[in-house]
Amino acid sequence: MVEQRPAKPSVGDLIGLASAAGQEARVAAARRRVANIRLTDEERRICTDDLAEAFAVGRLDESELHRRVDRLNEAVTHGELQPIFAGLPAPSLYQLEPRKTGRWRWAAFVGAVWLALPFFLLGLVFLVFGREFAAAIFGLPAILWTLVAYRWAAGKTKRSRRP
Repeated sequence: MVEQRPAKPSVGDLIGLASAAGQEARVAAARRRVANIRLTDEERRICTDDLAEAFAVGRLDESELHRRVDRLNEAVTHGELQPIFAGLPAPSLYQLEPRKTGRWRWAAFVGAVWLALPFFLLGLVFLVFGREFAAAIFGLPAILWTLVAYRWAAGKTKRSRRP
């Protein structure tokens, strides 16, 4: 009988696992930072909504939901939320918002356009004087450079388009 080795994970799988681990680490760090801070009424409402959602999808039965909501209403600090959400996804209270594209990317895009502009204009000059091949050599790479820079500045990568 031939021994089957487990397939090596691809680089994409490893990157995905690393980013998921990084996200979990950031959530855990956010929890530790606020462990001794008192809960507000709004934070309690958010946590109650999260428990109700867990009940709605079938992670909790009715008695468990009531028990956890009672403990939530008695909780004083964020540190007391950890046993309430044991075995459940982290409350949305601790989910970090995705980072938005910074202004520096758009500044870099403007710089890329500024660098491509002379080549594009030179391609137009060649096109006007009947040198289509020279126009393509100068103009098309400038247009492609600008499009790639725009996609990068807008943050539209293959990774962000995956469902």
